[in-house]
Amino acid sequence: MYEEITRQAHTVVTELLEQANMRPGSLLVIGCSSSEMVGQRIGKGSSMEAAQAAFAGIYPVLQEHGIHLAVQCCEHLNRALILERETAEKRGYEIVNVMPQPHAGGSFAVNAWNAFSDPVAVETIAAEAGIDIGGTLIGMHLRRVAVPVRTSEKQIGEAIVLCARTRPKYIGGPRAIYQE
Repeated sequence: MYEEITRQAHTVVTELLEQANMRPGSLLVIGCSSSEMVGQRIGKGSSMEAAQAAFAGIYPVLQEHGIHLAVQCCEHLNRALILERETAEKRGYEIVNVMPQPHAGGSFAVNAWNAFSDPVAVETIAAEAGIDIGGTLIGMHLRRVAVPVRTSEKQIGEAIVLCARTRPKYIGGPRAIYQE
């Protein structure tokens, strides 16, 4: 089961990066319910193993492309985000003091915390793209204009997966010309 989760997660992130045209240095937010991946209701069956399997399929791909990762915690930490200190400081995000735990932050956030070289938590970001695994509601952490991205994998484990990229807002009126 965990090998399949890793494979599905790898496919989803690879296809998202292909469609989103993300540049090195861009930020991707992921919300992940390990409970949903193993067929439980969100918040009711946290699985470090499932979270680790999904993380293993995603993080190396992002590193290879120079994409920074922000991981959304659960509602018990008010959807705070875990990311590398360097990324938080470079983007001007205010660092807050909390460490995720499996039942207060979530298993995926714990995996990120353990994998990052200098992890920190912040309360708000504006990411260029995102992956929602299991209905974690990442929309609040995306830039203003989110565009759905369809991938060949509709689930990771038992969890529904939704992806989005963002684009700059169109402004102006009937005379405005837009870049592609």
